Amino acid sequence: MSATETTTRRGWVLPLCWTAVLLDGFDLVVLGTVLPVLLAGHIWGLTPATATLISTVGLVGMTFGAMLIGTVTDLIGRRRAVIISVITFSTFTLLCAFAPSAPIFGLLRLLAGIGLGGCLPTAITLTSEHYARTGKASTATTVIMTGYHVGAMATALLGILFIKTLGWQALFVFGALPCLVLVPLMIRYLPDSPVTAEAKPTLRAAIATLFSGKLVWRTIAFWVTSFLGLILVYGLNTWLPEIMRQAGYELGAALGLLLTLNFGGVIGLLVAGYVADRIGISRSTISWFAVGAVFLALLSVNIPAVGLYIAVFLAGGFVFSAQVLVYAYVTRTYPSHARATGLGWTAGVGRIGAICGPLIGGALLTAGIAYPWGFYIFAAIALFAAIAVSTVGGTTVKEPVRQ
Repeated sequence: MSATETTTRRGWVLPLCWTAVLLDGFDLVVLGTVLPVLLAGHIWGLTPATATLISTVGLVGMTFGAMLIGTVTDLIGRRRAVIISVITFSTFTLLCAFAPSAPIFGLLRLLAGIGLGGCLPTAITLTSEHYARTGKASTATTVIMTGYHVGAMATALLGILFIKTLGWQALFVFGALPCLVLVPLMIRYLPDSPVTAEAKPTLRAAIATLFSGKLVWRTIAFWVTSFLGLILVYGLNTWLPEIMRQAGYELGAALGLLLTLNFGGVIGLLVAGYVADRIGISRSTISWFAVGAVFLALLSVNIPAVGLYIAVFLAGGFVFSAQVLVYAYVTRTYPSHARATGLGWTAGVGRIGAICGPLIGGALLTAGIAYPWGFYIFAAIALFAAIAVSTVGGTTVKEPVRQ
C-alpha cells in the first residue's frame, strides 16, 4: 500500500472512532437526563432506589463489556470489535424506548452497557496504533475522548429541546439512529490496526501477558490509577452541583460550575495530548494528576466568583484529561497482542471506581461534610493516583508498524 493510500485510510480512523465515542458519551449520559422525568411521572412506579439500581446495573454492564470485548478485540481485530460494540449499544439503547417495565428497562441498560464498555478501549486502541508513527498518538487519543464530552452535552441539549414535546423515549431513539449511518461507513472505510503480529493470541495468552514479568506490577498500577481516576470523574460529575449548593451557591450557579468543569475537560484533553507527545506520557500523566489535586483542594477555599470558575475550569481540565492519559499510557506499555486486553481490563476495573465515586460523594453529603471535606478527599485521591501511576515507569513497548 502506498504512503498516500495509507494516509487516506488513516484519515477515516479519527472521525469514525470519534463519532463512535460521541454516541458512547450520549448513551452513557442519557439515563441521567431522563431519570428526573421517569421519577416525576412515576413511570413503572420507579423510585429513587430503583433508579439507583438501574444506574448501577448499567455500570456493571460497562465493566463486564470493557473486560470482555477488550480481550476479544485482541483475537478478532480492533475494527470488527468496535463495529460490534456500536451495534450492540445502539440496538439496546433503541429498545429502551419501548421498555414495558423497570426490570426490562434495567436489563436493556445492562446489555447496552456491555457495548458501551467495549467501545471506548477498542476505539482508543485502534486510533493510537494508527497514529503511533506520526508522533501524535497521545493527541489522537485525547481528541477521541472529546467526543465523549460532546456527546454528553448533546444529550443535555436534546433533552432540553425535545423531552417535553416528544417524551423521554425520543432521546433513546436519537441516540440509536446515527448507528444506521455510522456502521455502514465503518464497514466501508474503517481500516483495521496497522500493527503486525506473528499470530493471533489465544484468550489465555492475551490475559497471561498482563501478568508476565515486569508487566504484572504495571498492570496493577494501571488498575489502581484508573480506579482512582474514575472515582474523581464520576464523583465530581454527580455531586459537584450539590456540594456547591452546600457551600451556599444558588442552583443556577452550581449547574454553571458543572458545565465549566466539563468544558475545562474538553480543553484539557486537547492540551494534554499535545503536551504528552512532547514531554512523554509518563511525566505528563503524573503531572496532570498532581496539578489536578492542587486545584481540587483550592475549591475548598472561599474565593471570589471569577476565581472559583477559573479553579473549577482548571480542575476539570487536569482531572478529566489525566484519566484519558492513563488510557494513552496503557497503549504504549503492552505488546500488540495484549494491548486491547490491557486497556479493556484497565477501563473495566476503573468502572468500579465509577460506581464508588457517586457513593463517596453521597456518603459525605449524608454526613453533612461534603463541603469542604469532599474536595479534600477528592484532592487526596488525585494525589494517590499520581503516586500510583508514577510506579509504572517510563519504558514502553516499541513495535514495528506497517505503513
